[in-house]
Amino acid sequence: MCGRYRLSRRKQLVEEYFDSVSELEDWAPRYNIAPTQPVAIVRQNPKEPVRELSLVRWGLIPSWSKDASAAATMINARSETAAEKPAFCDALKFRRCLVPADGFYEWRKTGKTKEPYCFEVSDGELFAFAGIWDDWKDAGGATIETCSILTTTPNAVTSAVHDRMPVILDPDCYDLWLDPGMRDVREASDLLKPYHARLMRCYPVSSRINSVVNDDADCSARVEPTEVQSRLFA
Repeated sequence: MCGRYRLSRRKQLVEEYFDSVSELEDWAPRYNIAPTQPVAIVRQNPKEPVRELSLVRWGLIPSWSKDASAAATMINARSETAAEKPAFCDALKFRRCLVPADGFYEWRKTGKTKEPYCFEVSDGELFAFAGIWDDWKDAGGATIETCSILTTTPNAVTSAVHDRMPVILDPDCYDLWLDPGMRDVREASDLLKPYHARLMRCYPVSSRINSVVNDDADCSARVEPTEVQSRLFA
């Protein structure tokens, strides 16, 4: 799964990298993005050849849902079964997006503890998760846009820590993934593969990442692994 991630680049850099436009105000770097928070996504304008950057809530609420209670449990969608799930199938066919990031976190179980690790592409460059989005109206009639990040089987880098990983799209696939006219679910699903392990790296980070209250550069700073610390201070 993917339950926390990082987007430390400012809005202008994200816009330029993804060749997108927006009317959003600039944002502060984020090092500990958590479920139900506003997150940046990139979508293709269905009427013009323009990519648009906007903010939506992380945790998909299907348009037909009676309430928002399931949002926190739908931050991820399994790529292998998304096309079959009522909550995700229409979004996979009609409402795909990119979720910009420059790092994500997973936890490795070690006995009774969990050690957090940060995963990056290359040297911490920008990349995009494969996302899907939907809009939902609350009791007052206000429209709330939400999203989910697709996951897949781990590659050689992530498998040492977790049995799932978020789908990171190859930049060459952005146009096809965003294309509103591409409604072949099978073709879309073919893009949802584990990312190239040779282009990724990971390292242990502080347990500060465990709390959503913490959201600064120290959350993704490298620390010594627990086992090394134990030997040093034994």
